[in-house]
Amino acid sequence: MNQINATELISRLQKGESLTIIDVREKIEFHTYNIGGVNIPVSAIGDEIDELDLNKSDEIIVICKAGIRSRTAQAILEQQGYQHVRNLTGGLLAIQKLQ
Repeated sequence: MNQINATELISRLQKGESLTIIDVREKIEFHTYNIGGVNIPVSAIGDEIDELDLNKSDEIIVICKAGIRSRTAQAILEQQGYQHVRNLTGGLLAIQKLQ
């Protein structure tokens, strides 16, 4: 599985890269703390991903609290034909440790 670590993601965000980030936590979790991106809970990712009008070859970074739900979302998106889905290892907990 393709992954990205917290250090790389923070670095890319600080450089101002335009990234497609999908936060797959529940809406209340997203509103409590987030690093941006689009909030689509993992339970809805299969249905709502098409609303973003992404190219199947675009890089998509999926994130959650610890990296488990985002791993599930990654598998769902790959089954739907998305070719470059990256999971944030350690999730937002890993990002918070670096800040």
